Amino acid sequence: MQIWLTLLLALQVITAIVMIGLVLVQHGKGADMGASFGSGASGSLFGASGSANFLSRSTAACATVFFLCTLAITYLSSTGKVTRAQPGASVLDAPLPAASAPGAIPGAIPGAIPAAPGQIPAQPAAPAASR
Repeated sequence: MQIWLTLLLALQVITAIVMIGLVLVQHGKGADMGASFGSGASGSLFGASGSANFLSRSTAACATVFFLCTLAITYLSSTGKVTRAQPGASVLDAPLPAASAPGAIPGAIPGAIPAAPGQIPAQPAAPAASR
């Protein structure tokens, strides 16, 4: 299954590069010289119907392949890695992930000494009054 993920990822990267190139090569709708003088707005909202040429159709095909590769990679990478819970089992029964640092207390002040259970936390000494 790893070979399929590698092949799909390579196809997705190639398709993305080709799609970027196709988009950059295409000519914009309002890029004519007359568009700067106001004649570019004479077309309809989405342009003239049937104006799809080779570049726009190729871009649509690359986008379709890109999204299909994305869906396939997502499906293949999610299968087999997730352990299914047994019916009636609690979420709390799942093993905890490993801590990033042993004994680390989230949100603790570095260098502070934590108080033992049942003790009042030590307060830092007040600074001496200077004259």
